Amino acid sequence: MKTIRFDIITIFPGMFASPFNESILKRAQEQGLVHIGVHDLREHTLDKHNRVDDYPFGGGAGMVMGVEPIDRAVQSVKQQSPNAHTILLSPSGRPFDQAKAWELSKKESLILVCGRYEGVDERVRECVVDEDLSVGDYVLSGGEIPAMVLVEAVSRLVPGVIGDETCLDEESFSQGLLEYPQYTRPRDYKGWTVPDVLTSGDHRKIRDWQKDEARKKTRLNRPDLLDDPPEGESE
Repeated sequence: MKTIRFDIITIFPGMFASPFNESILKRAQEQGLVHIGVHDLREHTLDKHNRVDDYPFGGGAGMVMGVEPIDRAVQSVKQQSPNAHTILLSPSGRPFDQAKAWELSKKESLILVCGRYEGVDERVRECVVDEDLSVGDYVLSGGEIPAMVLVEAVSRLVPGVIGDETCLDEESFSQGLLEYPQYTRPRDYKGWTVPDVLTSGDHRKIRDWQKDEARKKTRLNRPDLLDDPPEGESE
């Protein structure tokens, strides 16, 4: 049985209690498919004030998280998971996408380091972690929410976590497109009707419609995902 372990290093461990004890992630942990450990970075400091940050060399606004406590925390986790793949969550990392989620789902163990303040000492990227990932082109206060995103996205790809695994093949980004529009009962609500093809019973026409609509939605909302240019444009 394939399982995966996540170890999260953070200065705010309490942020993870509720998200990881609901819905799919709760069931996955109960079934032993996903294991999650949350570690307080401050427990790996050496000074009496448990400081994890300091002023940057060369000046500049804000504080920078130090390499020493992060390295000590990572090495502590690796005593139990020596082959863990280590990731720093920060705005400057490479984009996290569905392809990366699939790649990470094949790992046995992941260590997620949550950045804070103005950033982390560059030696963390150079010497401590294996890669640096970002969940989007925007800035958050820290890496905790991105870590939650990564855990959710990767966990649901582990066999057995999602009940009907065929759903994974039709989700947005799985085929390089956004997912086609979905409808359910009632068929007519306030005059807002379901497309006739979906109630026709003709499965071939339904699949063709779904493929066409997925491409239309992708062209409208995420044209960057398409290899072909929008209508009226040329390469």
